[in-house]
Amino acid sequence: MQSNSTQDHIAQLTDRLNALNHAYYVESKSLVSDQEFDELLQELSNLETQFPEFASENSPTKRVGGDITKKFETVVHRFPMLSLSNTYAEEEVRDWENRLKKSIEDTIEYVCELKYDGVAIGLHYLNGYLHKAVTRGDGTQGEDVTTNVRTIKTIPLILTGNHPEDFEIRGEIILPKKQFERINELRQAAGEQLFANPRNTASGTLKSLDSKLVASRGLDAYLYGVYSENEPYLNHFDTVANAKNWGFKVPNSELNYIRKVSSIDEIMNFIHFWEQKKHELPFEIDGVVIKVNSYEQQQRLGFTAKAPRWAIAYKFKADRVETLLESITYQVGRTGAITPVANLSPVSLAGTTVKRASLHNSDQIEKLGLHTGDYVYVEKGGEIIPKIVGVNTVKRQPNSLPVQFIEVCPECNSPLYRQEGEAQHFCVNDLECPPQLTGKIEHFISRKAMNIDGLGTETIQQLFDAGLIQTSADLYALTFDQLVGLDRMADRSANNLLKSIVNSKQVPFERVLFALGIRFVGETVAKKLANHFETLDALSVASYDELIAVEEIGERIANSILTYFKDERNKVLLERLKSFGIQFESAKKELLSGTLEGKSIVVSGIFESYSRDEIKLLVEQHGGKNVSSISSKTDFVLAGENMGPAKLKKASDLGIPILSESDFIKMIE
Repeated sequence: MQSNSTQDHIAQLTDRLNALNHAYYVESKSLVSDQEFDELLQELSNLETQFPEFASENSPTKRVGGDITKKFETVVHRFPMLSLSNTYAEEEVRDWENRLKKSIEDTIEYVCELKYDGVAIGLHYLNGYLHKAVTRGDGTQGEDVTTNVRTIKTIPLILTGNHPEDFEIRGEIILPKKQFERINELRQAAGEQLFANPRNTASGTLKSLDSKLVASRGLDAYLYGVYSENEPYLNHFDTVANAKNWGFKVPNSELNYIRKVSSIDEIMNFIHFWEQKKHELPFEIDGVVIKVNSYEQQQRLGFTAKAPRWAIAYKFKADRVETLLESITYQVGRTGAITPVANLSPVSLAGTTVKRASLHNSDQIEKLGLHTGDYVYVEKGGEIIPKIVGVNTVKRQPNSLPVQFIEVCPECNSPLYRQEGEAQHFCVNDLECPPQLTGKIEHFISRKAMNIDGLGTETIQQLFDAGLIQTSADLYALTFDQLVGLDRMADRSANNLLKSIVNSKQVPFERVLFALGIRFVGETVAKKLANHFETLDALSVASYDELIAVEEIGERIANSILTYFKDERNKVLLERLKSFGIQFESAKKELLSGTLEGKSIVVSGIFESYSRDEIKLLVEQHGGKNVSSISSKTDFVLAGENMGPAKLKKASDLGIPILSESDFIKMIE
């Protein structure tokens, strides 16, 4: 009886959380507080860990990701995913519509939709449950990315309403503009190269082998095409409208994302409307799709070898303007990276006034062949950041000279260097160059790092200019009298800032490590290092071999860490931070048992009852230590499906025991 009641409770929690997720992410309704939702999710997670046999593969706990996939299985599409015929000319849309009227004597209804700039996806549902998610691939076959798609909160795992038993729904997975900007802000703070545009980022994210990374990116989806052996409705528009009742996020007719029309003039009105308004959307589009509404008429029109005759895509031309390149200035980032910036004569582009455009690096300047005083072409297109795409050489002055990249830092006059294989030049004077010093402090106090409220860029610059701070450690020596002497810093603001600085001393070690701003050590890498070494002292004396033995730590990251801890000035900084009580040790984890105490365990493969992250957590909770590579010191290998043959051979050669998932569960029980 106990097991039945537990199973029922897990099923009820699953249904409730899926309903709350749908209300929040699809209908924009918050039915419970974040705390209540988190508590329900944690309760379900605990029950699924304790009773894995009752966990649903469509559980809302899968939304956070955790599985590591070594490769994606190739799946043949039941219904081919053909591309659409594209055009950039309105006249070709009119010609297409005229051809249809010659083939179909009856009245033709059309559906106009946005052409989302994302990644095409096909979702197969069986008996109301998400069965498989497959990319377009070559149109005949694609890759199974179900594990990653389960993390996208706007895609239902379990359907509602009167839906078909077996069908596929297709659409686009997109990355909203705000999420793209958030990701690039984090990458910039970590000294990593920025992503170019939302579409490429969405595509790369969906192909990630780590579903936890996918979950963190905030992908979204719009679904707009239902395919089955027996269509539930007679036309496309009604099918899409009713798919909303099954739990899907479909194009919103009230927002004019989709419209049913009956004439070429109405088609053109839709195109013109979104050509003007596309920049107001929270996501990127690159055109409009027009389809024949009736399924019966679609069948009569049929297909060409590559595309349906009953649909066409009108693509917007990339927004491009010509303007004068007035000058090039050079910005110094917190890692010392030098970024050339084109200062332009102000020009209107894609709804905004553009005065500057990134030139990325010296290679880009050379590729464009820029001269001083050139007239340049600037585009946005699918890019958020304007970029120079060409030069109008006809307008070039005969005495203009090619742009020469600077050789010394514009802020401290230190020589620049460019490491082999890297695109950017760097200022090596990292502990004296002013923008690098203030940039490191800005990164240190950021929300994902030490989370010190009340310190903005202007306040940091004021403190720096006044000689009150040079490093992040100086923040902890600030006094009330020093702060109230600053512009726009009243008594209350000063007290709140000091309180926030004190509170930051409780920030856990993994975030402190990220806050230090070691090059290439982003948020995820910092967490893995903190979990592995547990203390800053242990990390600071780790050898190269010990560093690369940590999962996801390669040569570049290892060398950067070694360089950081060799520098005497960094050692002084760390000692000062330590003296102020900053957390340089991981909090001791509560153990469920000491069964695995002192044992080094390699976890490899894909598991049935748990994700790989959950398995590793169980290892730690029972006193074991996760290691990434097999050596003579490994106590045993916990092997799931698709364990790498190289690891299997090495374990066999060294005589390391190999345990199955069931063996491991029995051991810790």
